[in-house]
Amino acid sequence: MKIQLNTDVNIDGTEALAAQVSATVEQALARFSAHITRVEVHLSDENAGKSGQHDQRCLLEARLEGRQPVAVTEHAPTSQRAVHGAAHKLAHLLDSTLGRLHDHREKTSGLPMSGTDPKNRSDSPVE
Repeated sequence: MKIQLNTDVNIDGTEALAAQVSATVEQALARFSAHITRVEVHLSDENAGKSGQHDQRCLLEARLEGRQPVAVTEHAPTSQRAVHGAAHKLAHLLDSTLGRLHDHREKTSGLPMSGTDPKNRSDSPVE
């Protein structure tokens, strides 16, 4: 799973920030790593340097193997809290999305294929 950090002009995208964001995202999404090829992290300061209660925005977009990308957004007072909140939202969304896929596969894999039901076989003795 590759993690790509993008910041707007108001946020300094340092190596330390990239490492912190990567660690948070990897920890939150570890159980989905087999399904995710890339996570794009977009950090922005919506008030352009002015203080505000929830002016830091984190958008996380997960690229899934064989599926459409999914994305979530979180607003918070700090970029760290925005990343943390968005990572948990994304984990919940992936749990729901991939869980439904897994449940669907389990349900359909338990069904007999047409023509394989032993009760309907033509070579079965008739009672």
